[in-house]
Amino acid sequence: MKKTLRIISLLGAVAFVFLFYYYAGRSQSQSQESEDQITGVVVKVMDGDTYELLTPDKTTVRVRMQGIDAPERGMPYYKMAKQYLSDLCMHQKVTLKEVTEDHYGRTVAFSYLEDGRELSREMLKAGYAWHYKKYNKDSELAQMEKDAKAEKKGLWKDKNPTPPWEERAQRRKGKK
Repeated sequence: MKKTLRIISLLGAVAFVFLFYYYAGRSQSQSQESEDQITGVVVKVMDGDTYELLTPDKTTVRVRMQGIDAPERGMPYYKMAKQYLSDLCMHQKVTLKEVTEDHYGRTVAFSYLEDGRELSREMLKAGYAWHYKKYNKDSELAQMEKDAKAEKKGLWKDKNPTPPWEERAQRRKGKK
């Protein structure tokens, strides 16, 4: 009888330890998941792929939208892309997901409006951005760019618009 009680006690202790670590691990991964999300209100749009977000603790976060590259200042469609993004999100609550940081210190993320729309996808569908394949391999984003191009939306009204990364490379070489 004593041996049976010891075995039951031991099994109970093992089960307790297992359950403790299981739930502690789940709680930690959920905590890390929420740390990868930032929520705030858009307070300034810089261009068609960058904006500033004001968080509930009054921190301003500069956000570079994941997966796209939009026209730079001085390029055709710059003002239209900036205005389109502004119309989509200015003074709107946005949740950032898949958050990372680029070499300029900007937060890079997918940006979700409260209605579930994601800003990078909206810019691609409207034809005001390129899928930035160098940093993002998402086939859905690539298809959105192709669809906008086929429908001659936004910057795709031009036959062969120059992507921002080519414009920046030319500027670095002193050609523009």
